[in-house]
Amino acid sequence: MEGKHNLYQKIITRPGVVLSDSPSNQNAKPIEGFKVFYVYKRQKDTQGNEDWLQVGSDTQGHIVGWVPADKVINWAHTMVGAFTNPAGRERSLFMKNEQDEKQILLDQSGGDKAKELAKNALAGNPGPVIAMEPETYVDITHNFYLLPILDAQQIDRPSGPPLRLLHVVSAPSQKSNPDSSPANLRNFKASLVFVMDTTVSMEPYIEQTQAAVKSLINSIKNTAVKDNFRFGLVAFRDSLKDNPSLEYETKVFARPDFKQPVDNVNNAIASVHDAKVSSKSFDEDAIAGIKTALDEIDWNQSAGKYIILVTDAGAREANDPHSITKLGIEEIKQLAESKGVAVFVVHLLTPAGQKINNHTKAASQYRKLSQFGTAGSLYFPVRGGTPEAFSEVIQTLTMALLQQVADTTGRPIAGLNPSKKNAQSKKAEDQIKVVSQAMRLAYMGKEENTSVPDVISSYTTDRDLTNPVKKAIEVRVLLTKNQLSDLAQSLQIILKTGLAGRTEPQTFFTQLRSAFATAARDPQKISQSKNIGGLLGEYLQGLPYKSDIMNISEQDWLAMGAIAQRTVLNNVESRLRLYQEYESHPDLWVQLTGSKDPGEAVYPVPLEALP
Repeated sequence: MEGKHNLYQKIITRPGVVLSDSPSNQNAKPIEGFKVFYVYKRQKDTQGNEDWLQVGSDTQGHIVGWVPADKVINWAHTMVGAFTNPAGRERSLFMKNEQDEKQILLDQSGGDKAKELAKNALAGNPGPVIAMEPETYVDITHNFYLLPILDAQQIDRPSGPPLRLLHVVSAPSQKSNPDSSPANLRNFKASLVFVMDTTVSMEPYIEQTQAAVKSLINSIKNTAVKDNFRFGLVAFRDSLKDNPSLEYETKVFARPDFKQPVDNVNNAIASVHDAKVSSKSFDEDAIAGIKTALDEIDWNQSAGKYIILVTDAGAREANDPHSITKLGIEEIKQLAESKGVAVFVVHLLTPAGQKINNHTKAASQYRKLSQFGTAGSLYFPVRGGTPEAFSEVIQTLTMALLQQVADTTGRPIAGLNPSKKNAQSKKAEDQIKVVSQAMRLAYMGKEENTSVPDVISSYTTDRDLTNPVKKAIEVRVLLTKNQLSDLAQSLQIILKTGLAGRTEPQTFFTQLRSAFATAARDPQKISQSKNIGGLLGEYLQGLPYKSDIMNISEQDWLAMGAIAQRTVLNNVESRLRLYQEYESHPDLWVQLTGSKDPGEAVYPVPLEALP
């Protein structure tokens, strides 16, 4: 790589590339797009016109041939962008040059300018706009595309938060079909799964949930919407190792099943009751309940995917010795996002929780867990925690979700909307509209096989210019299953030797940072990450984004003390369990190169999931 001494230039092929035994189109044969090669030479073709690259499969001299330079992307690192769901925000614009994008970012009325540019582009007057984000959602985990972030620079504006100007390239795995028919929204199906705390004292809330489900079923069982909406219920308690009398840790009482009548669920959930014995502490294992719902419910049958967590207690975190899953709030949130599931939390602020100061910690956990795109936090505290107040909240949420499904499918249901609404119910309905729009856009994008625009080079930003709080592009790191496994193994070795005191604190911290640096720069070298040491600066220089641990300096690490260091390492350990979850879900992994080796399948791992 230019300006580097130990990093080699890599490229990734765009769809439609050909491989030749010389810098020409003679004897050229098509090869797969999205294949990574190392660059050995660059030269013109025999006419002196087109640039060609001599490429190899590794750095050991295994040459495979020549590829045209305009059919590849310089692959300086493995960071790619992924569109967030566009529900509740404006579509991203891609500009011809850096100056066009920078002018909008620096303009105090940049949001209005962006809206005007988008309007003109849609009217056939593109101006500086060379492409727009699709109107529907392109889910990178199900319809793979490549949006490498070639460069990123922070732009400080006269007012408002700073924004990032991104230099990107985009390549879809396949072109959109302009003749494809629009998605049939009457086929839109939704599943709502309650994840219920069924420990001691929860019986009144269980009964109110059963009543709410029964009431909604009565509202729709004689309407056309009965074919579009189903309920499920997963119960959770706590670890049986601590108290076998709890009967179960988690249990699926009902699964959404579109093959059965909608009212079948009533009998399935009628047997749900609270525990007869107490748990070891006030916190319960809500994360285990959500994980069971994510793992054991068939979410692929539905386009609308909703969980409502109901609990009066905080959640056991990954480092809790009684945790069943050993996953934290951030990790279970990542798993829910990977499946496209929105998690609502109904938190009962009971006097018992208030007495032991459990509410503040639990509220912080559940606000993080329930973050969903531009809708914000889907967290609904029930003041006083009374069954009557809970009933009002659960009725509001379930009716609003059902109303959105009815609106989406064009099958209205009379009498769902109450005439009088308080501030909380209005807020809930507004948020649910955004969540439901996100589900609808994802469904339409999948059904219509929407793809990203195919653009060689352009400039954009990772935020919605009309409201910079809203993220438009999130950062991911593209890894194969083998590379993610190597990363996990390297981290385990680094943690084991470091915690045992067999490495110096400075070396230990450098090795942790090296694991991230190699994943971001050259994942084939992950197994060698412990030995990077003095090369770390070269690996990090020029990376457009950094992970959590990369934002801590060595000086900060040494000064923070053993307790704070242990908190950081606990987060790394819970990331390892998240990697195991990623590896165990084959639906997340995409084969790009036609290889039959499952280890060569790729997944764009969110930057937040890296150490």
